[in-house]
Amino acid sequence: MTAKNNSAKIEGRLRDKATLIALVMERHFHKIRDYCILTKPEVNLLILMTTSAGYYLGARGPFHWTGLVNTLLGTLLVASGTATLNQWMERRWDGQMRRTANRPLPSGRVTPREALLLGVLLSLTGAGYLLLSVNALTSLLATATLASYLLIYTPLKRRTPLCTLLGAFPGAMPTLIGWAGAADSLNLQSGVLFAVLFLWQFPHFLAIALMYREDYARAGYRMLPAFDLDSKFTRAEIVAFTVALILTTLLSVASQPSASMAGLVLLAGIFLLYHVVRLAAAGSKGAASKVLHASVAYLPVVLAVLALTKH
Repeated sequence: MTAKNNSAKIEGRLRDKATLIALVMERHFHKIRDYCILTKPEVNLLILMTTSAGYYLGARGPFHWTGLVNTLLGTLLVASGTATLNQWMERRWDGQMRRTANRPLPSGRVTPREALLLGVLLSLTGAGYLLLSVNALTSLLATATLASYLLIYTPLKRRTPLCTLLGAFPGAMPTLIGWAGAADSLNLQSGVLFAVLFLWQFPHFLAIALMYREDYARAGYRMLPAFDLDSKFTRAEIVAFTVALILTTLLSVASQPSASMAGLVLLAGIFLLYHVVRLAAAGSKGAASKVLHASVAYLPVVLAVLALTKH
C-alpha cells in the first residue's frame, strides 16, 4: 500500500507540474499574441506592400534581394513600434470605443509600461537597422514618418478633422522609404508614387470614419466635421479625392506603350468609383464598407501595374 501511495503521490505531483507548465506556456503565448496585436500586423502588411513597390520601382540595374529584405525588416520594426506607441498614447480613448475596447491596453492584458518599452525598443531598433544595413536617407524617412504620425496626426485626431489630411503624409511615406532603400535618393517618379498612395488614403480612411462615426465621437475623436451631420460634405470629399486618385494613376501609366495595362488601371478605377458613387448617393454604413473593401482591392492592382510597366 505504501508503494502504491507513493506512486500515486508522484503521479499527482507530475500532473500538477505539467498543469503548471501548461498554464505558464499558455500565459506566455497570450502575452506574445497581445504584443503582436499591438504592432497592428494587418496594417503592416499594407506598409510592406507599398514599401516593396517603392523599392522595386526605385531600383536600377541588378535587383538586390538582400537590400529589399533589409529595407522591409527595418521598416516593419519602425512601423510596429509606431503602432504600439500610438496605442499607448490612445489607450484611454480606445477603451471608450466598441471597436477598440478589447485591445491589449484598454482591456488590461498589457500594461502601459510594457507597451511603452516595446514601442520604443522596436522603433529604435528599426531606425538603427535601416541606418546600418540600408542607408541614412531611409532611416531618416522612417524616423520622420514615426515622428509625424505620433506627434502630429495622433494628437490632432481629437482636435480637428484636418487630421486625415495631415495623417495622409506619414501614411504615404512607405513608398518613399522603399524607393530610398533602393536608390538612396528621391526624384519626380518617387513623388508620383507618393501622390498615388497619398490620394488613396482619403476614400479609404474617410469611409472608415463614416462607418464608425458614432464610435469615434464617443471617444472625442474629430474625424469628421461637426457641421457635416448628414455626411454630404464627406461623401463629396471622397468622390473628389477618388477622381483625383484615378486621374493621377492614369497619368502615371499614360506614357506606357501597353494599352492593356492602362486599361487594367482604368477598370480598377471604374470599380472603385462605382462604389464611391453609390456611397455618395446612399450614405449608408454598408456603402461605406464597400468603398473600404474596394479601395483595398484597388491599390494592389495599381501597384502591380506600375511595377510591370517600369522602365
